[in-house]
Amino acid sequence: MTRYVLAAGAVAWIAAAAAHAQPFQSPPATTSVTINGKTIRINYSAPSMHGRKIFGGLEPYGRVWRAGANEATALHTDANLDVAGLNVPKGDYTLFVRLDEKQWQLIVSKQTGEWGLDYDKGQDLGRAPMEMSKPAKPIETFKITLSAAGPNKGKLQLEWENTIASVDFTLK
Repeated sequence: MTRYVLAAGAVAWIAAAAAHAQPFQSPPATTSVTINGKTIRINYSAPSMHGRKIFGGLEPYGRVWRAGANEATALHTDANLDVAGLNVPKGDYTLFVRLDEKQWQLIVSKQTGEWGLDYDKGQDLGRAPMEMSKPAKPIETFKITLSAAGPNKGKLQLEWENTIASVDFTLK
């Protein structure tokens, strides 16, 4: 009986130590919209601020960011899209963002399935400028939203910390 109590105590101690040692978690998240019967979906991981300065701090300006955490942010579209002048044929892509204090650029990469830090500029399908604004209060957890904005139109929006960046798209 003593062995069972000791074993259970050891397991509990190891589990508690492992939970305490784990870094911040960034749970998986999905956003999607269906416009005219065509679905556009983004799978990403949603990190939180946890008191950290994100843009211009943890994620420096002048660099490419994976637009989330963990695995690369994945875009699937059942429709051909025009994303602020960038032609995106139906299919699967990876999204990155070029961070700048004044204007971000959405990067659509042809490479898929990579880890979020494996950005290769040679795989860019192209880039689209994003509209920038500020939220009324800081946004703790990163969020991507896809929404309909008319019969053939939609909006992709990224929100985190003190930044909202969005880009309109049209189904072709």
